[in-house]
Amino acid sequence: MSEPTNSPEQPVFVERPTEFVIRDAFVLGIVPLVLAGFAGLAGWPLLGFACMGLTVFVAFFFRNPPRFLPEDEALVVAPADGRVLEVGEVETEGGEKMLRIGIFLTVFNVHVNRMPLAGRVVAVERSGSRYLAAFNREAEKANVRCAMTLAAATGERFQVVQITGLIARRILCFPQVGDWVRRGDRYGYIRFGSRTDVLLPARAEARVRPGEWVKGGSSVVARLESPR
Repeated sequence: MSEPTNSPEQPVFVERPTEFVIRDAFVLGIVPLVLAGFAGLAGWPLLGFACMGLTVFVAFFFRNPPRFLPEDEALVVAPADGRVLEVGEVETEGGEKMLRIGIFLTVFNVHVNRMPLAGRVVAVERSGSRYLAAFNREAEKANVRCAMTLAAATGERFQVVQITGLIARRILCFPQVGDWVRRGDRYGYIRFGSRTDVLLPARAEARVRPGEWVKGGSSVVARLESPR
């Protein structure tokens, strides 16, 4: 699959976030950092260490390390870090059969999402209202979610779906309808514990099994050759 080229009709998405530590870390980490300072001045070392530990965890959670993308464009890369929950064929609401690969992210994984393939965004749909544990079967449809549908250069469609978890409360997805997004681009993230799925044409060849650990943007989860 060829990477998209820019044109007035095909704007290329500028990946975000790109900073090594996402800005949210500074917003959420300032409170425990200030408390750690006050605790130190007040002579409460245990509280100070606890608050400093929380500050370090926030910075660790919002890390955004660079990744090395495999060169073969037919290789589908993981959209997120985490453990593969399921690999199998599903049927969409429109009756189309697709290969779904679901990845569960713990609070210790990098939570920045990356594009598994290059494509043009044709739809971004948000739905759901609950916050069940991300590995719960009901969470797939009941939880707050953001499904982005894209068309590859070949015209085939695929999806990346961000799903909140038990303590996740915010999904960020930056591409707009009409944007071309490149394979491996960082396009958003989910705050605290979540799940990310990729749905591919049914003919795609899975390269992972449930239980395996993957890294977003570098681990290969499937192969999708251009149709002949």
